[in-house]
Amino acid sequence: MTNSSDRLTQKIQALSDLELAVLICLVADQHCIIEAQKDGLRDVREELKFVAANVFGLTYAVLECDERTTLDDFGSGILVKEEGVDYFDTNDRNRAEVEAVSRSPGMRISKSPRPFSPLDSRRIANVVVAHNLNRASKQVQIQALELMRGKRNFTRTAVHAAPRPFLFIALNETGTTRLTMHLNDQFFISHKHQAEDGLPNLEELQEKEPASDDDVSTSSVVHTLPYAHAKQKPQIVLFLPEDLTHLTSLTTEVKISSEVRAYLHNIVVFMRLHRAVAGGISALATKHFNTLAHALAPLHGSEYISPSMVALAARKIYPHRIVITAPENERSMQWGSSLDAVKAVLEGITVEDVVEEVLQSVEVPL
Repeated sequence: MTNSSDRLTQKIQALSDLELAVLICLVADQHCIIEAQKDGLRDVREELKFVAANVFGLTYAVLECDERTTLDDFGSGILVKEEGVDYFDTNDRNRAEVEAVSRSPGMRISKSPRPFSPLDSRRIANVVVAHNLNRASKQVQIQALELMRGKRNFTRTAVHAAPRPFLFIALNETGTTRLTMHLNDQFFISHKHQAEDGLPNLEELQEKEPASDDDVSTSSVVHTLPYAHAKQKPQIVLFLPEDLTHLTSLTTEVKISSEVRAYLHNIVVFMRLHRAVAGGISALATKHFNTLAHALAPLHGSEYISPSMVALAARKIYPHRIVITAPENERSMQWGSSLDAVKAVLEGITVEDVVEEVLQSVEVPL
């Protein structure tokens, strides 16, 4: 590995769980689901805003979803105002040309401070955090799917193209309703944030700006909202655009042996044949499985995929996809098994249990 790669590896090793999840998705050009407990959901949302702005230098938008969220709410909630040049934008020349035209002798000058402005100068944020997306209507979730797949969002008055890079995060409460089937399958990875993992960006902010005597509330949301808006475009960020580009290029050079490839394939087969699995092991999931295994190698400073990386990829790709079968639909019922016996076998089994059981069943290559 080069010195540049070594430097990146050191920075990657210092990342928190949420920062690492965002980095993986940016490198793979994919999207993710993040789950947290109800009492920590808002803090995680604020942490993700800091990660987008301070770690990667990207613009962000937070979309609050519920049963009343409309398509218009979705279309406007993912947009941000054009305030200067975006970190990945190169529109200086275009703006200069517009200003030059507006100052020409034959041009009628408006009294407005901005002589010329397009019909809608807003654009889609680099990072969109859809808070409680699983509570939104089916129509809104379909719109989110179209945005993720087509990189465009159609509104009544405009068509907005997604920027590069673009990351759509579904931030949901742990244990609540799943997303619609196709939208759920479109998400690359899922991550459950535990309280003990911490929120380093918010914790650092609280150390710098302790609560005043007039406001004894310990809620990080109250204290971080103004700061997050002010720091949306920091001058110095941890990962520059060329860092992401370099990591993406390294994934194309990753090597995988025939034994490890067979190991990956066997995990998929065993997952489909597991008696507790009713569905979710789709072709797209297998594609994402392979993509994540390749993306993990450069993040670990390696040029090849190890079996441990394949197992780690399985733990991130399948938990949000696997559907646990109902006892009456378990396949052995077709051969005369007792319903009570099947219920006893499947009682309390979770998707995490299925993944771990499969990983223990498949022989690991040496």
